[in-house]
Amino acid sequence: MEDYNTETDSDYTSYWRDWFISSRGNEYFCEIDEDYLNDRFNLTGLNTEVQYYQYALDLVTDVFDLDCEDDMREQIEKSARHLYGLVHARYIVTTRGLSKMLEKYKKGEFGKCPRVMCHQQPLLPMGQHDTPNISAVKLYCAKCEDIYNPKSARHSSIDGAYFGTSFHNILFQVYPTVAPVKSIRRHEPKVFGFRVHAAAALMRWQDERREEMLMRLRIAGVDSGFVEDEDYDEEDEEEEEIDDDGPEGPVALIPPQMQL
Repeated sequence: MEDYNTETDSDYTSYWRDWFISSRGNEYFCEIDEDYLNDRFNLTGLNTEVQYYQYALDLVTDVFDLDCEDDMREQIEKSARHLYGLVHARYIVTTRGLSKMLEKYKKGEFGKCPRVMCHQQPLLPMGQHDTPNISAVKLYCAKCEDIYNPKSARHSSIDGAYFGTSFHNILFQVYPTVAPVKSIRRHEPKVFGFRVHAAAALMRWQDERREEMLMRLRIAGVDSGFVEDEDYDEEDEEEEEIDDDGPEGPVALIPPQMQL
């Protein structure tokens, strides 16, 4: 993935991690505890994935004191950012990491779902692959269970492997009370108040399959996680009454003045 940071040495604070977290474009990351970084067990296997691994680790842990040329320094800094991202993917599935990411999620720091029916549901960063340099980070909505691209270009260049494919699911398993209630409400295409025939037929079929699945879950004693939208149900009943009074099926009527 491309670099998502362009700051120079002059932007550094006394601690590398503080500088990294506060830099623009790194808002999705949480700060990794120093104890976690100093435990070599947590870094197992990363020495083969990161160039200049030891120098990069020294830089991240603020013990780097090598006097080197600018080109070498730039390469080490790039490796340090990559190393931090890979460790970050492991850290955020720990108890402490989940707690930090949960606070950012509650504050909506990862953005809100652009889908109208989700009513500004907070998003979570996720990766589509656990291997780096394959795809960029995406944003997951737990309400519609879909993923979206970040709005900002500086976030779109972050490697998805820095968050992994499991983090968002683990968070809702550990903190089930923050999982949003899923809704069946969705947009229905209409013409002059009547459902478009093909779309209506498909939605009826989907509704029947959903009802069958919900019935099976109830029999098995499993909570489906869905909530029935009362307004949505009332709207459906009114439309069904209109359909019964009109021609057969949900066929849109066209006013005489619009007929050819």
